[in-house]
Amino acid sequence: MARRVVVALLGATGWGPPGIDLAAWRAALVEDVVDLIATLNEVEPAIAAVPADRVLAEAVAWPGMPIYEVPVRTVNAVLAATTAAGYDQAAVIAADAPDLPALLLAKLLRPLTTRAVAVAPGGAGLLGVAARLPAPDWLPEIDLDAADAATVRAAAPRAADVAVTPSWRRLRGPADLATLDPAVEGWDVTRVLLGG
Repeated sequence: MARRVVVALLGATGWGPPGIDLAAWRAALVEDVVDLIATLNEVEPAIAAVPADRVLAEAVAWPGMPIYEVPVRTVNAVLAATTAAGYDQAAVIAADAPDLPALLLAKLLRPLTTRAVAVAPGGAGLLGVAARLPAPDWLPEIDLDAADAATVRAAAPRAADVAVTPSWRRLRGPADLATLDPAVEGWDVTRVLLGG
């Protein structure tokens, strides 16, 4: 069976709800994503962070959870680190989707049985990217905040080499707060910070 890892990539968060400390907000989003991936079956969880975010990564990591320090916040840097760690498949997800359903992560990894890469849209940008390792040479540099599925598909030798899985929105601005569904389980830390 393939050795698989799901990595939460800590990104920059330039906004927060009124009256909430920006550092506490960012930490809550990250902690909820890390808690989600830590409970998944048949994959190993990990965190990736640039050096400036190492302290936050260590604060939210579960005991024994690997933290990959990457030079830049790109999917490619994380895929290189997970290849070096001996994984066969990796999924890199944005750490600002606290209420992400686990089923969507399974759907991101599933296409790797027949495809080299899978991408999950995340509004403006991507929610995540999964790839067989080592990642294909044609994979462009991917910044989850700026890339889109069409760009990744256009770089592939055949569009069919890249699967596009269901999307899920990220919390990238004040308007996204209204999309949080209190009936969805999880996202406990973010929920408490927002007042329940």
